[in-house]
Order: sequence, then structure tokens, then C-alpha cells
Amino acid sequence: MTWFKKANRGLKTQERKELPGGLWLKCNLCDQIIYRKEWERNLFTCPRCDFHFPISSWEYVATLLDPGTFQEVDRDLAPGDPLHFRDSKRYLDRLRATQEKTGLLDAAVSGFGSIGGIRVAACFLDFRFIGGSMGSVVGEKVARLASRAIKERVPLIVLSSSGGARMQEGVFSLMQMAKTSAILTRLAEARLPFLSILTHPTTGGVSASFASLGDVIIAEPKALIGFAGPRVIEQTIGQELPEGFQRSEFLLEHGMVDMIVHRRQLRETLESLLRFFTANGKGG
Repeated sequence: MTWFKKANRGLKTQERKELPGGLWLKCNLCDQIIYRKEWERNLFTCPRCDFHFPISSWEYVATLLDPGTFQEVDRDLAPGDPLHFRDSKRYLDRLRATQEKTGLLDAAVSGFGSIGGIRVAACFLDFRFIGGSMGSVVGEKVARLASRAIKERVPLIVLSSSGGARMQEGVFSLMQMAKTSAILTRLAEARLPFLSILTHPTTGGVSASFASLGDVIIAEPKALIGFAGPRVIEQTIGQELPEGFQRSEFLLEHGMVDMIVHRRQLRETLESLLRFFTANGKGG
């Protein structure tokens, strides 16, 4: 990319804005200018710093599961507005606009598929839907899927990408933390594996409940993972945080995640873990 930097060193701000929007994009982490086709070939990750851009739930389905094996469940579950919540707009209006934009009814896609021929129950959160926030529907989908996994004796995989609990649903959202944690206890008692994948970002009530309860917790590189954000923590404790605080690499060093896996190797890693658990009598 040296030629690109040299060629544009003298560009003014206005000129840079006029660069073709469809050909290039900027990395959110290192500010590297990336050729879009190279970015797509690299599974939507930065070739310089390995930052993993958030991708949709259906893109993860295509990336991680055996082609043609995914069968969605609970597709028609849709959120309500029990609190008649309104901020800058009504919650119902916000839901309708997001549903039209994403083609989803809520922030989770769940169902059954296979990885390397091993049948799994899998749920994928989608950050495009109100920041992947966990409301009643997301919690219900995770809980129902875990129950089905117990009944069908298959491993459970949940991929998280979330800003946390959905404030527009108040305590109905917070209840999902306890509900999902409780059903995972039943999954563990049934000796079925739960693999939790943390992507950028995984924060708030999702990180404080099911996302942190995996038998194996896998993080994508450079993902922001934690409960409160770094700026909130700094303001609260009045201290500067260590470099890289709440990034995957920091959490691995401090024992909060088990491994960091690039998106290119994620499917292969999941298959290896599933075969390990199956061979050792947990699941399958």
C-alpha cells in the first residue's frame, strides 16, 4: 500500500472524500486504507492489523456451517413493546425500520446445521439489528435452542456480537441474562458442550451472561469484549487503563478467553473441538 500513501500524501480533506466509495474502505482500528476486494477475500478482515469487521449473522452461517445444512428455527419470533418505550423515536418505529433494513425480525438467527458433518445447534447474533442488543426475543431464541440441543443431544454454539441488553425493553431484557444462564446449567448437566464465540464487540449483558459461560470461549482477534466500555471505566475509577484493555489479546493473557482464532481458521477450529468433545463422550 506504499504507492497509495505516496500518491495521496498531498490530498486535501475534500479531495479524499471524493475517492471512489465502492473500491476502498478504512480499517476501524489501524486506519489502513483497504482495497475492498482484498478485504472480502480475507473474510472481511484487515490485512494489516487483523481487525475483524462485524459481519451479518447469515454471513457467519455461510462461513462456519457446512453448505446447505442450516435449518432455521423460531424464525417468526418478533419483539413487542411492553414498556411503550420512546426516546428520539418510538421503539416500535425503530424496530420496523431496522427490520426493513436488515431483513431480520430481531438480532439473532438460530437453528441446526453441521460442521464437518457433526450436527450442531447454532445461534448467531447480528450487530446490525440495534447493536445486536439482547431483548426478550434474543434471550428466548438462545434458551429455546439450548433446550432443543439437550433434547436432540447435540453441541451448542453461540456467536455473540452485541452492545449488551436492550434498554428499550428494560427489566424484560435483563431477565434474559438469568434465563440463558440457567438453561446453560441444564446443558452442562446433560454433558453437552457449549462453544462460545466472541466477536467485535461483545459487551454488556451478553458478555455478563451466556457469552462468558462456554466450555471453550473463542475470541476473534482485536475484538472489544467486556461489560462496561473502557471510557466508562476510566471515568469511574479515575485511572488510565492499560494499553489494549478489553481487547481479545489482553483477555487471553489474563485468562478470560481460551483462544483467539482468525476468522479464516474458525470453522476448522470448531470442527476440531467438536471432534474432541465427541470422542471424549460429551455430546453427540
